[in-house]
Amino acid sequence: MYHTMTKQRKLNDFLLAVTRSVFQDIVSMDTVIMKIMNFAQRLTNADRASLFLVDYKTNELYARIFDVGDGQGLQKVDGTVHKEIRFPMDKGIAGHVASTGETTNILDAYKDDRFNRDVDRQTGYTTKTILCMPIYIRGCIIGVVQMVNKLNGVFTKSDEEAFETFAVYCGLALHHAKLYDKIRRSEQKNKVALEVLSYHARCSEEEVTECINMQTPEKIPGLTTFEFSPWSVEDTRKPVYVLYMFKDLFKTIRFDLEYLMRFTLTVRKNYRNVPYHNWIHAFSVAHSMYTLIKSTNNTFTPLESLSLFVACLCHDLDHRGKTNSFMVKSDTPLAAIYSTSTMEHHHFNQTVTILQHEGHNIFNHLTSQEYKEVLGNIKKFILATDLALFFGNKARLKELADKKEFVWNKEEHRDLIMAVAMTGCDLCASIKPWEIQLATVHVIFEEFYAQGDEEKEQGIEPIAMMDRDKADQLPQSQVGFIVGICLPCYELLANILPETHPMVMGASSNLKKWKELAEKQGAEKETQSEA
Repeated sequence: MYHTMTKQRKLNDFLLAVTRSVFQDIVSMDTVIMKIMNFAQRLTNADRASLFLVDYKTNELYARIFDVGDGQGLQKVDGTVHKEIRFPMDKGIAGHVASTGETTNILDAYKDDRFNRDVDRQTGYTTKTILCMPIYIRGCIIGVVQMVNKLNGVFTKSDEEAFETFAVYCGLALHHAKLYDKIRRSEQKNKVALEVLSYHARCSEEEVTECINMQTPEKIPGLTTFEFSPWSVEDTRKPVYVLYMFKDLFKTIRFDLEYLMRFTLTVRKNYRNVPYHNWIHAFSVAHSMYTLIKSTNNTFTPLESLSLFVACLCHDLDHRGKTNSFMVKSDTPLAAIYSTSTMEHHHFNQTVTILQHEGHNIFNHLTSQEYKEVLGNIKKFILATDLALFFGNKARLKELADKKEFVWNKEEHRDLIMAVAMTGCDLCASIKPWEIQLATVHVIFEEFYAQGDEEKEQGIEPIAMMDRDKADQLPQSQVGFIVGICLPCYELLANILPETHPMVMGASSNLKKWKELAEKQGAEKETQSEA
């Protein structure tokens, strides 16, 4: 009796400490998760603990924080060193507990058929004993805590009972942390909205009238070639050229010309005056997609083509001339809202915002199903311009192409080729004639160097490509960029869409020029060092 009372008092003291610690310091979901995992380890004397949250939208379990099992303690997933652990709800022991709500106590994990070894493979850890239990809030399972490798034997019934009481506090803490995250996210969204509103405005009606009254050419020589220089078009004429390309691709039966012009002019106004990722770049990328669609002779459906062209026009809306990595490192409000593909998500949301302005919805004559499809495609295509996603898209598409398994009637395959096409058009400066390529690269690097200067002011060492003190490395940097990214992209495109082969030729020609410059520079350095 005395032993039972002592044990209960210790548990009560422990739970009181949990309550004080967790509820007095709810600053983020990650903080609460780390505290729960630490307390779970102490409560059951486990070597490590994992907390998997339930994503009912995808029917998956996921973990953003885990103990890597190498003495470093709890580690937060940062998207570069560790990937988010995510798997189906019906897979593994944690999945079983999440699906059934049953407590599971396993003496030998590798002898249990339900054990999912994927997590061990991802973390390099060896699991032996497991105690896995659900966490509820309002009768709904919101997560699963998995204690692993008890340090002094195996998990007992006493451990289960103690954790069952502890889980009530866990559920409340996670629920409050989730509410706090929502409030914080809303605050950051408001900051971004105010920032954008203070900078941007819609186009004026005078601008719309002026552009509509401009004479649209019946034909523009050379416009349907990849070598065409969008930089040769006067800025005031670019919206007229956009209208020409739009009419050429989609006719105007289902589109209002005034809406199209108003939308285009407001898109132009929502590009910032940064050295490279500006309206000129957007116009250039849209032109490349126009050429690709025209040259591939209706390979894509009308709605896909519409989505691709508009996505290209809008793909860098409100770009600040800074990379996603910089936005995250600088703790910007945008990075707080979008943890991955930060700027790309913002570009898409800006597109939606413009479409919602009165007189700007160029899709107003589409059916609700068509509108949903186009908007979904535009989001996918703008996100595809994040180079971090390109490598995965390229690998999957290349595997299909190499095995001759690519088929046009599979949506997943079509999405991959269109995603790679978006990247190819985004990098179109690398396929232009040498004079244009050279001038554009210097503009691009001026933007890079500006970021590097800011990083230095913040005490951050910029990468060589963004360090103006290492400008002599530019030719070699371009060689690596074209060899590692541009050419593989264009060669893959041309493999599936042979009509895009001029893009391969343009990139190859420029690669040769950059190699010559790099070799010349190397020879000059050798001569100087010998002298």
